[in-house]
Amino acid sequence: MAASVAGPEIERLIQLLARLPGLGPRSARRAALHLIKKREALMTPLAGALQVAIDKIQVCKTCGNIDTQNPCTVCTDPRRDPSTIVVVADVADLWALERANATSGRYHVLGATLSPLDGVGPQDLTIDALVARAHESQVSEIVLALNATVDGQTTAHYITDLLQDANVKVTRLAHGVPVGGELDYLDEGTLSAAMRQRTLF
Repeated sequence: MAASVAGPEIERLIQLLARLPGLGPRSARRAALHLIKKREALMTPLAGALQVAIDKIQVCKTCGNIDTQNPCTVCTDPRRDPSTIVVVADVADLWALERANATSGRYHVLGATLSPLDGVGPQDLTIDALVARAHESQVSEIVLALNATVDGQTTAHYITDLLQDANVKVTRLAHGVPVGGELDYLDEGTLSAAMRQRTLF
C-alpha cells in the first residue's frame, strides 16, 4: 500500500476531485496541487462559487433545467417559441443545444433515458409532465432530441406512443453524416442511417 504524502484534508480534496468525470487519481492530484498553489486566486473564489451553487441552484419546475431562478431563464425568456418543446435526456444536452444556438423553442429535460438494464423505467423520468405540456393549446411540435443509442431510441418510441392523442407533430433530430465529416471515417451505422434518410439536393 502506497504511503500517504499529504495530510488527511489534502487527501480528502484529492478523493473528491477524483470523483469528477474525466479526472482519475493522477489528474485529481495535479488539480489539487494547482488549487493549493493558487489558493487566493483560485481556491477561495471556487469555494465561494460552490457555496453559492449549493444555496441557490434549483431545478426548474417547468422544464427540468437547472438555474438560480424558478422557472428558469429559458422558460421565462419571452423571445422563446412556446409552440415547440425540445425534449432532451439531460441538462448537458440542453446546454449543448444552447451553445450551438440550434433552437428558439423551449425545453423539457427527462432526467435520463429508459434503460431496463440500469433499472430506469418511465416512473423515473419526467414523461408524465411532458405529456401534460404537449396537451397545452400553444404547443404544436415536440422535438425528440435524444441520443441515437438503443436507450435513446427506445425512449423516443415510448414517448411517441404516449403522444398519439395530443394534437402535436412529433419530430426527431436527423441522423447521418455530420457537417465536415468524411465518409471513410464514419461507422457503418451512421452511413446506413444517412442513406436511409437522404434528402433532395
